[in-house]
Amino acid sequence: MNNRKAKIVATVGPACDTLDKLRELILSGVDVVRMNFSHGTHDDHRRRIGMVRQISEEIKKPITILQDLQGPKMRVGNLPDGGIMLNVGDDVVLSASSEPSESGVEHAIPMEVPELARSVRKGSRVLLDDGRLELEVTGVRMDAIEAKVVMGGKLTSHKGVNLPGTEILIPGFTEKDRVDLAFGLEQEVDYVAISFVRSSEDIKIVRRAISEINPERMDTRLIAKLERPEAIADLDAILDTADGVMVARGDLGVETSPQIVPIMQKLIIEAANKKSRQVITATQMLESMMQNPRPTRAEASDVANAVFDGTDAVMLSGETASGAFPIEAVKMMDAIVQEAEAHTNEWGHCHPTPDALGLQDDSYSLARAAKELAHDTDVACIAVFTRGGHTARVMSMVRPDVPVLAFTPDKRTYLRLGLYWGITPFLVPFASTVESMIRTVEEAIFESSLMKAGQQVVLISGFPVGGKRPPNFVLLHTLGEYG
Repeated sequence: MNNRKAKIVATVGPACDTLDKLRELILSGVDVVRMNFSHGTHDDHRRRIGMVRQISEEIKKPITILQDLQGPKMRVGNLPDGGIMLNVGDDVVLSASSEPSESGVEHAIPMEVPELARSVRKGSRVLLDDGRLELEVTGVRMDAIEAKVVMGGKLTSHKGVNLPGTEILIPGFTEKDRVDLAFGLEQEVDYVAISFVRSSEDIKIVRRAISEINPERMDTRLIAKLERPEAIADLDAILDTADGVMVARGDLGVETSPQIVPIMQKLIIEAANKKSRQVITATQMLESMMQNPRPTRAEASDVANAVFDGTDAVMLSGETASGAFPIEAVKMMDAIVQEAEAHTNEWGHCHPTPDALGLQDDSYSLARAAKELAHDTDVACIAVFTRGGHTARVMSMVRPDVPVLAFTPDKRTYLRLGLYWGITPFLVPFASTVESMIRTVEEAIFESSLMKAGQQVVLISGFPVGGKRPPNFVLLHTLGEYG
C-alpha cells in the first residue's frame, strides 16, 4: 500500500494511449485519470475510459475518472503546419472564422469563437498561448479584430486565447459542454470539472443540466475550476455549491498576473479546507518534464509547497498527456509528495477547526475521536464504513497521521473515494451488524496483506447497523480477535 496521502491526477492523451502504457502510468502512482474534453473525440474518450476501468479491475484499485469540460475556452483555429511567426510591431487580423483567412493579409489568425469580436474594444489586450504572445487591439469590425503584436513568438494551431480584464460575451456552459456532459454521464464518469467558473450560478446550471440529461447520475461530483478573477470574488458561494475546486493556475495566471497566483493558491486551498471541500492544485507542476526526464528544482519546490498548503491532490497535464516522459513524471510527483508529507508536521498546513468545517452532524466529532484514539494508541490504521462517502470525506479532512481504509458497499462511492486525501477504498458487501463490519475489515486487510493479526485498528461508522450498538460509533479492535 502506497503511504502517500495526497492524490495524483494524471491527464491522458497520445503519450499514454495504449493499454500497456496506460497500465504502466497508473501503476506508477496515478489515483485519478483526467479526460480533457478540449481535445479528442468521444470515441477517443470512450476507448480510454474503457481501458481505465479494465486496468482498475485488474489491479483491484479504484481509478477515479475526472471529465474536464472545455467551457467557453477561446482558441486559435487551424494554422499552417509549423505555425506562423509573429514579430513585435506586426499587424494582424483575428477573423471570426475557424479556418485561415483568404483575404491576403500576411498575418491572419483564425478564431474558433465568433463572439470574440463583440467582447473586445480598441486597446484591449489579447493573450495567446497561455500569455506567451500578446496583442493589442487597434480596431474592431463586425467579424474581425485588427491588432498589433506587442510580444512576439511562434503561434501554432489551437492555442488558447485570453482577454484579461474583458467581460466575455459567451455562455459559461456551452452547447459543446452539454453534449460532452451527456456523454460523460453515459460513461459514468466520477467527477466533472467545470471550466472558467465565474460564479456559483455556473455550478447550479450544470447540476440542472445533469437532472435534465440523466437524473440517475445526480450524485456525480462537480469540481469548479478557478481560472478567472470573478471566481475568486465569489469563492465562498462557489465552495458552498461545488463538491470541490481546482486551482487552475495556467489561465488564472494569465487572466490576473503571475505574481499573485501563489497568494491565490494558498487562499483557495485554505478556504476549501475550511469548507471541507476537495481541492486539486494544477497546471505546469512538472512542466519541464514534457521534454526532460527530471524536473527543475523550482518545480519540485512547487509540488512540495502545494502539499504543505494542504492540497488534496496534485495534477499533471501535458506532462502525461503529450510529454516525452509520462511515467517518469508520475514517479517523480509521487516521490516529491511523499518526501513533503514526511515533513508536514514541521511546515505543513494547520488543520481546520470544527467551527471552520461548519458540519451540522456528528461526523466531525466521530472523525476527531478516531484521530485522537489513533494518535494515543499504537494502531495500524483507521477503518471507515461509509455508504455515500460523507464520513470518509470528513475523516480525510481532519488529516490523521495513520492510513485510512474506507469500506463501502456502493460502487459509485468506491470509485469517487479515489480522489480523497489519505483514503484507500475497498468495495465490500453490505454489513448489517457491527460484528460483520469487523469481519469485513479483517478479511480485506488479511487478503491484501496490509497488516497482521494482533495489530490494532480504529473502526468508525457513520451509518446505522443492526445490533445493540448505536449507529454512529468509534471503537478500538485487535485484528484476529474473533479468530
